[in-house]
Amino acid sequence: MKKYLDILSDMEQKMNEGQFVSGQKLPSVRDAAKQYGCSVSTITRAYSELTKRHAIYSIAQSGFYVVEKPGNRLDVPESKTTDFASAMADPGVFPYLDFQHCLNKAVDTYKYDLFTCGDSKGMESLRHTLVSHLAGDQVFAKAEQIIVMSGVSPALEILARMPFPNGNPVILVEQPSYDIYLRFLEAEGIPVCGIARTKAGIDLRELEEKFRQGGIKFFYTMPRYHNPLGTSYSAEERKTIARLASKYDVYIVEDDYMADLGEEPGLDPIYAYNGTSHVVYLKSFSKIIFPGLRLGAAVLPEKLLKAFCERKRYADTSLLSQAALEVYIKNGMYERHKRNIYSQYAARIRALNEAVRLHNDAGLLEISDIRTGVFVQFKLPQTVNLERLIERLASKNINVVSGKRFYLSDYLEREKFLRISISRAQPEQIEDGVWEIIDEVHREVKRQNTFKK
Repeated sequence: MKKYLDILSDMEQKMNEGQFVSGQKLPSVRDAAKQYGCSVSTITRAYSELTKRHAIYSIAQSGFYVVEKPGNRLDVPESKTTDFASAMADPGVFPYLDFQHCLNKAVDTYKYDLFTCGDSKGMESLRHTLVSHLAGDQVFAKAEQIIVMSGVSPALEILARMPFPNGNPVILVEQPSYDIYLRFLEAEGIPVCGIARTKAGIDLRELEEKFRQGGIKFFYTMPRYHNPLGTSYSAEERKTIARLASKYDVYIVEDDYMADLGEEPGLDPIYAYNGTSHVVYLKSFSKIIFPGLRLGAAVLPEKLLKAFCERKRYADTSLLSQAALEVYIKNGMYERHKRNIYSQYAARIRALNEAVRLHNDAGLLEISDIRTGVFVQFKLPQTVNLERLIERLASKNINVVSGKRFYLSDYLEREKFLRISISRAQPEQIEDGVWEIIDEVHREVKRQNTFKK
């Protein structure tokens, strides 16, 4: 399977880069097998898949040719704006033709089943498919524990409102954290408190003290590719958090929404380290495919299932989308797209890091050692006027996001930073965008020093 996926990825990359141009004849099956050092059947399968994706076509007794249109990319108008703000995926990497094929296949396969109301837990066949899919990430669960959601946010809202077996009322959140969830908790008047998380990680002794004091219902955390920091917990930190949850009867809500953007061996989710069923595992499928899909999954301990399902009484997710996702996962497209988007985003992170290395000689920015994912924290000097900096950058067509929004309203120990996202920043824009940010920060620092004099 790995060899087959590598060949598919390589062929698609050559088409995207213009090494295989429209109308060009591809190597024969036998020649390609020699070139890739694999069997003829592997190449035959790869060519068959490319044909299904409308990337190539065959002519009897002649061979395979590249189609006269783009492979699986959308022509996106070029923008003069460098977008370091948006957390949405780049439209240029969406698998449109792949998913169109899956939608058609889903209609053919399930027909009239798609026009029913559906199960509130989600389509049964998809939940069984997710059992093996999640097991690949060391999340082992029964189909009955998996609830298909319209994204991660609805699951977070249900978990915040429902009672937990420990009887505690307070939700503990990292600071900074997912801004939309913080605003929801505050608006609903749900008891919430924060614990600092920085690029260095979290103070595990402080975390244990908060767990020991009692009152914590669950700890909401993003162990990897944290929004907005971009950092990930080490394996030891994950193991310790899992152990503390068991010791103090505190639940963990693990938001692994960007799990598919990494290839870190040995960094299993907190869920994998907890033997007492104190972890709720959440995964999004919208971030890696496209946001309009609005699909996610919640893996729940059995003792939380009844309360959760009582609050999710109806199916809120399109059966057609669920069926298409099942096809997408089963035939290997999901894994192939994951590899593609991971490599593209990792290249953008490398470009960002290199730009900072080249232009941050005065050390005005502090950044974390981020190698993949989407977000990077640009920590700023305390003297910088954040609002004015963002306005000046916007006037130069550079969009960034202030770190202020990622804190609870009453949380005082805040770092001053910009959250930089590379998901929609085009590679050729990154260096100039970073240079402009550093130049404006330098101007801000200089302005403050002049004012002091």
